Amino acid sequence: MSVFVGSLNPGKVQPVREVFTALAADLGLPAGPAVQGVNVPSGVPDQPLGVEETARGAANRAAAALAQPGALWGVGLEGGVRLDERGRGWLFGVVAVAHASGMNAGRTAELPVPPAILPGVQSGMELGTLMDDLLGTRDLKRGVGTVGALTGGLVTRPDVWRQALALTLAPFLHPQLYPDWPHAGLSLHG
Repeated sequence: MSVFVGSLNPGKVQPVREVFTALAADLGLPAGPAVQGVNVPSGVPDQPLGVEETARGAANRAAAALAQPGALWGVGLEGGVRLDERGRGWLFGVVAVAHASGMNAGRTAELPVPPAILPGVQSGMELGTLMDDLLGTRDLKRGVGTVGALTGGLVTRPDVWRQALALTLAPFLHPQLYPDWPHAGLSLHG
């Protein structure tokens, strides 16, 4: 009985472990459930652009994680950048949760992308690499993330993933309140 996360990044695996540990009893899991990362393809570019592409990457990761032997839950977390009508970039993430009963997805809060690195993101470079170059950091995406660096550590990448995952799990925690959720497809609005 395991929860698989479609990533080996500790900045993604740890918040999933914390959420599933806290909610284990409510999700029908043993106390201290086994939560492990697994290297699976996202099926999208390393730096997804737009909500649709980012959601597709998260869903692909969640489905591949659920397909692992012994998996009861599969979780996919995908960070993306979207452009608004003024050409500004916004960093956000999509969490997809897959279970035998279906899949649900949710989004994180958004953070403005520094304009100096937006051209690099648009050309396909990963935001984390660009931020490391800009800030003189190393492997920011495996720790506090861009979010942590730009909020003075007040909100970190794991914090954002933890919150979005907890919100995405609501229909699984209270199926009587969500009779049409989760479902076989992926629905992400906004």
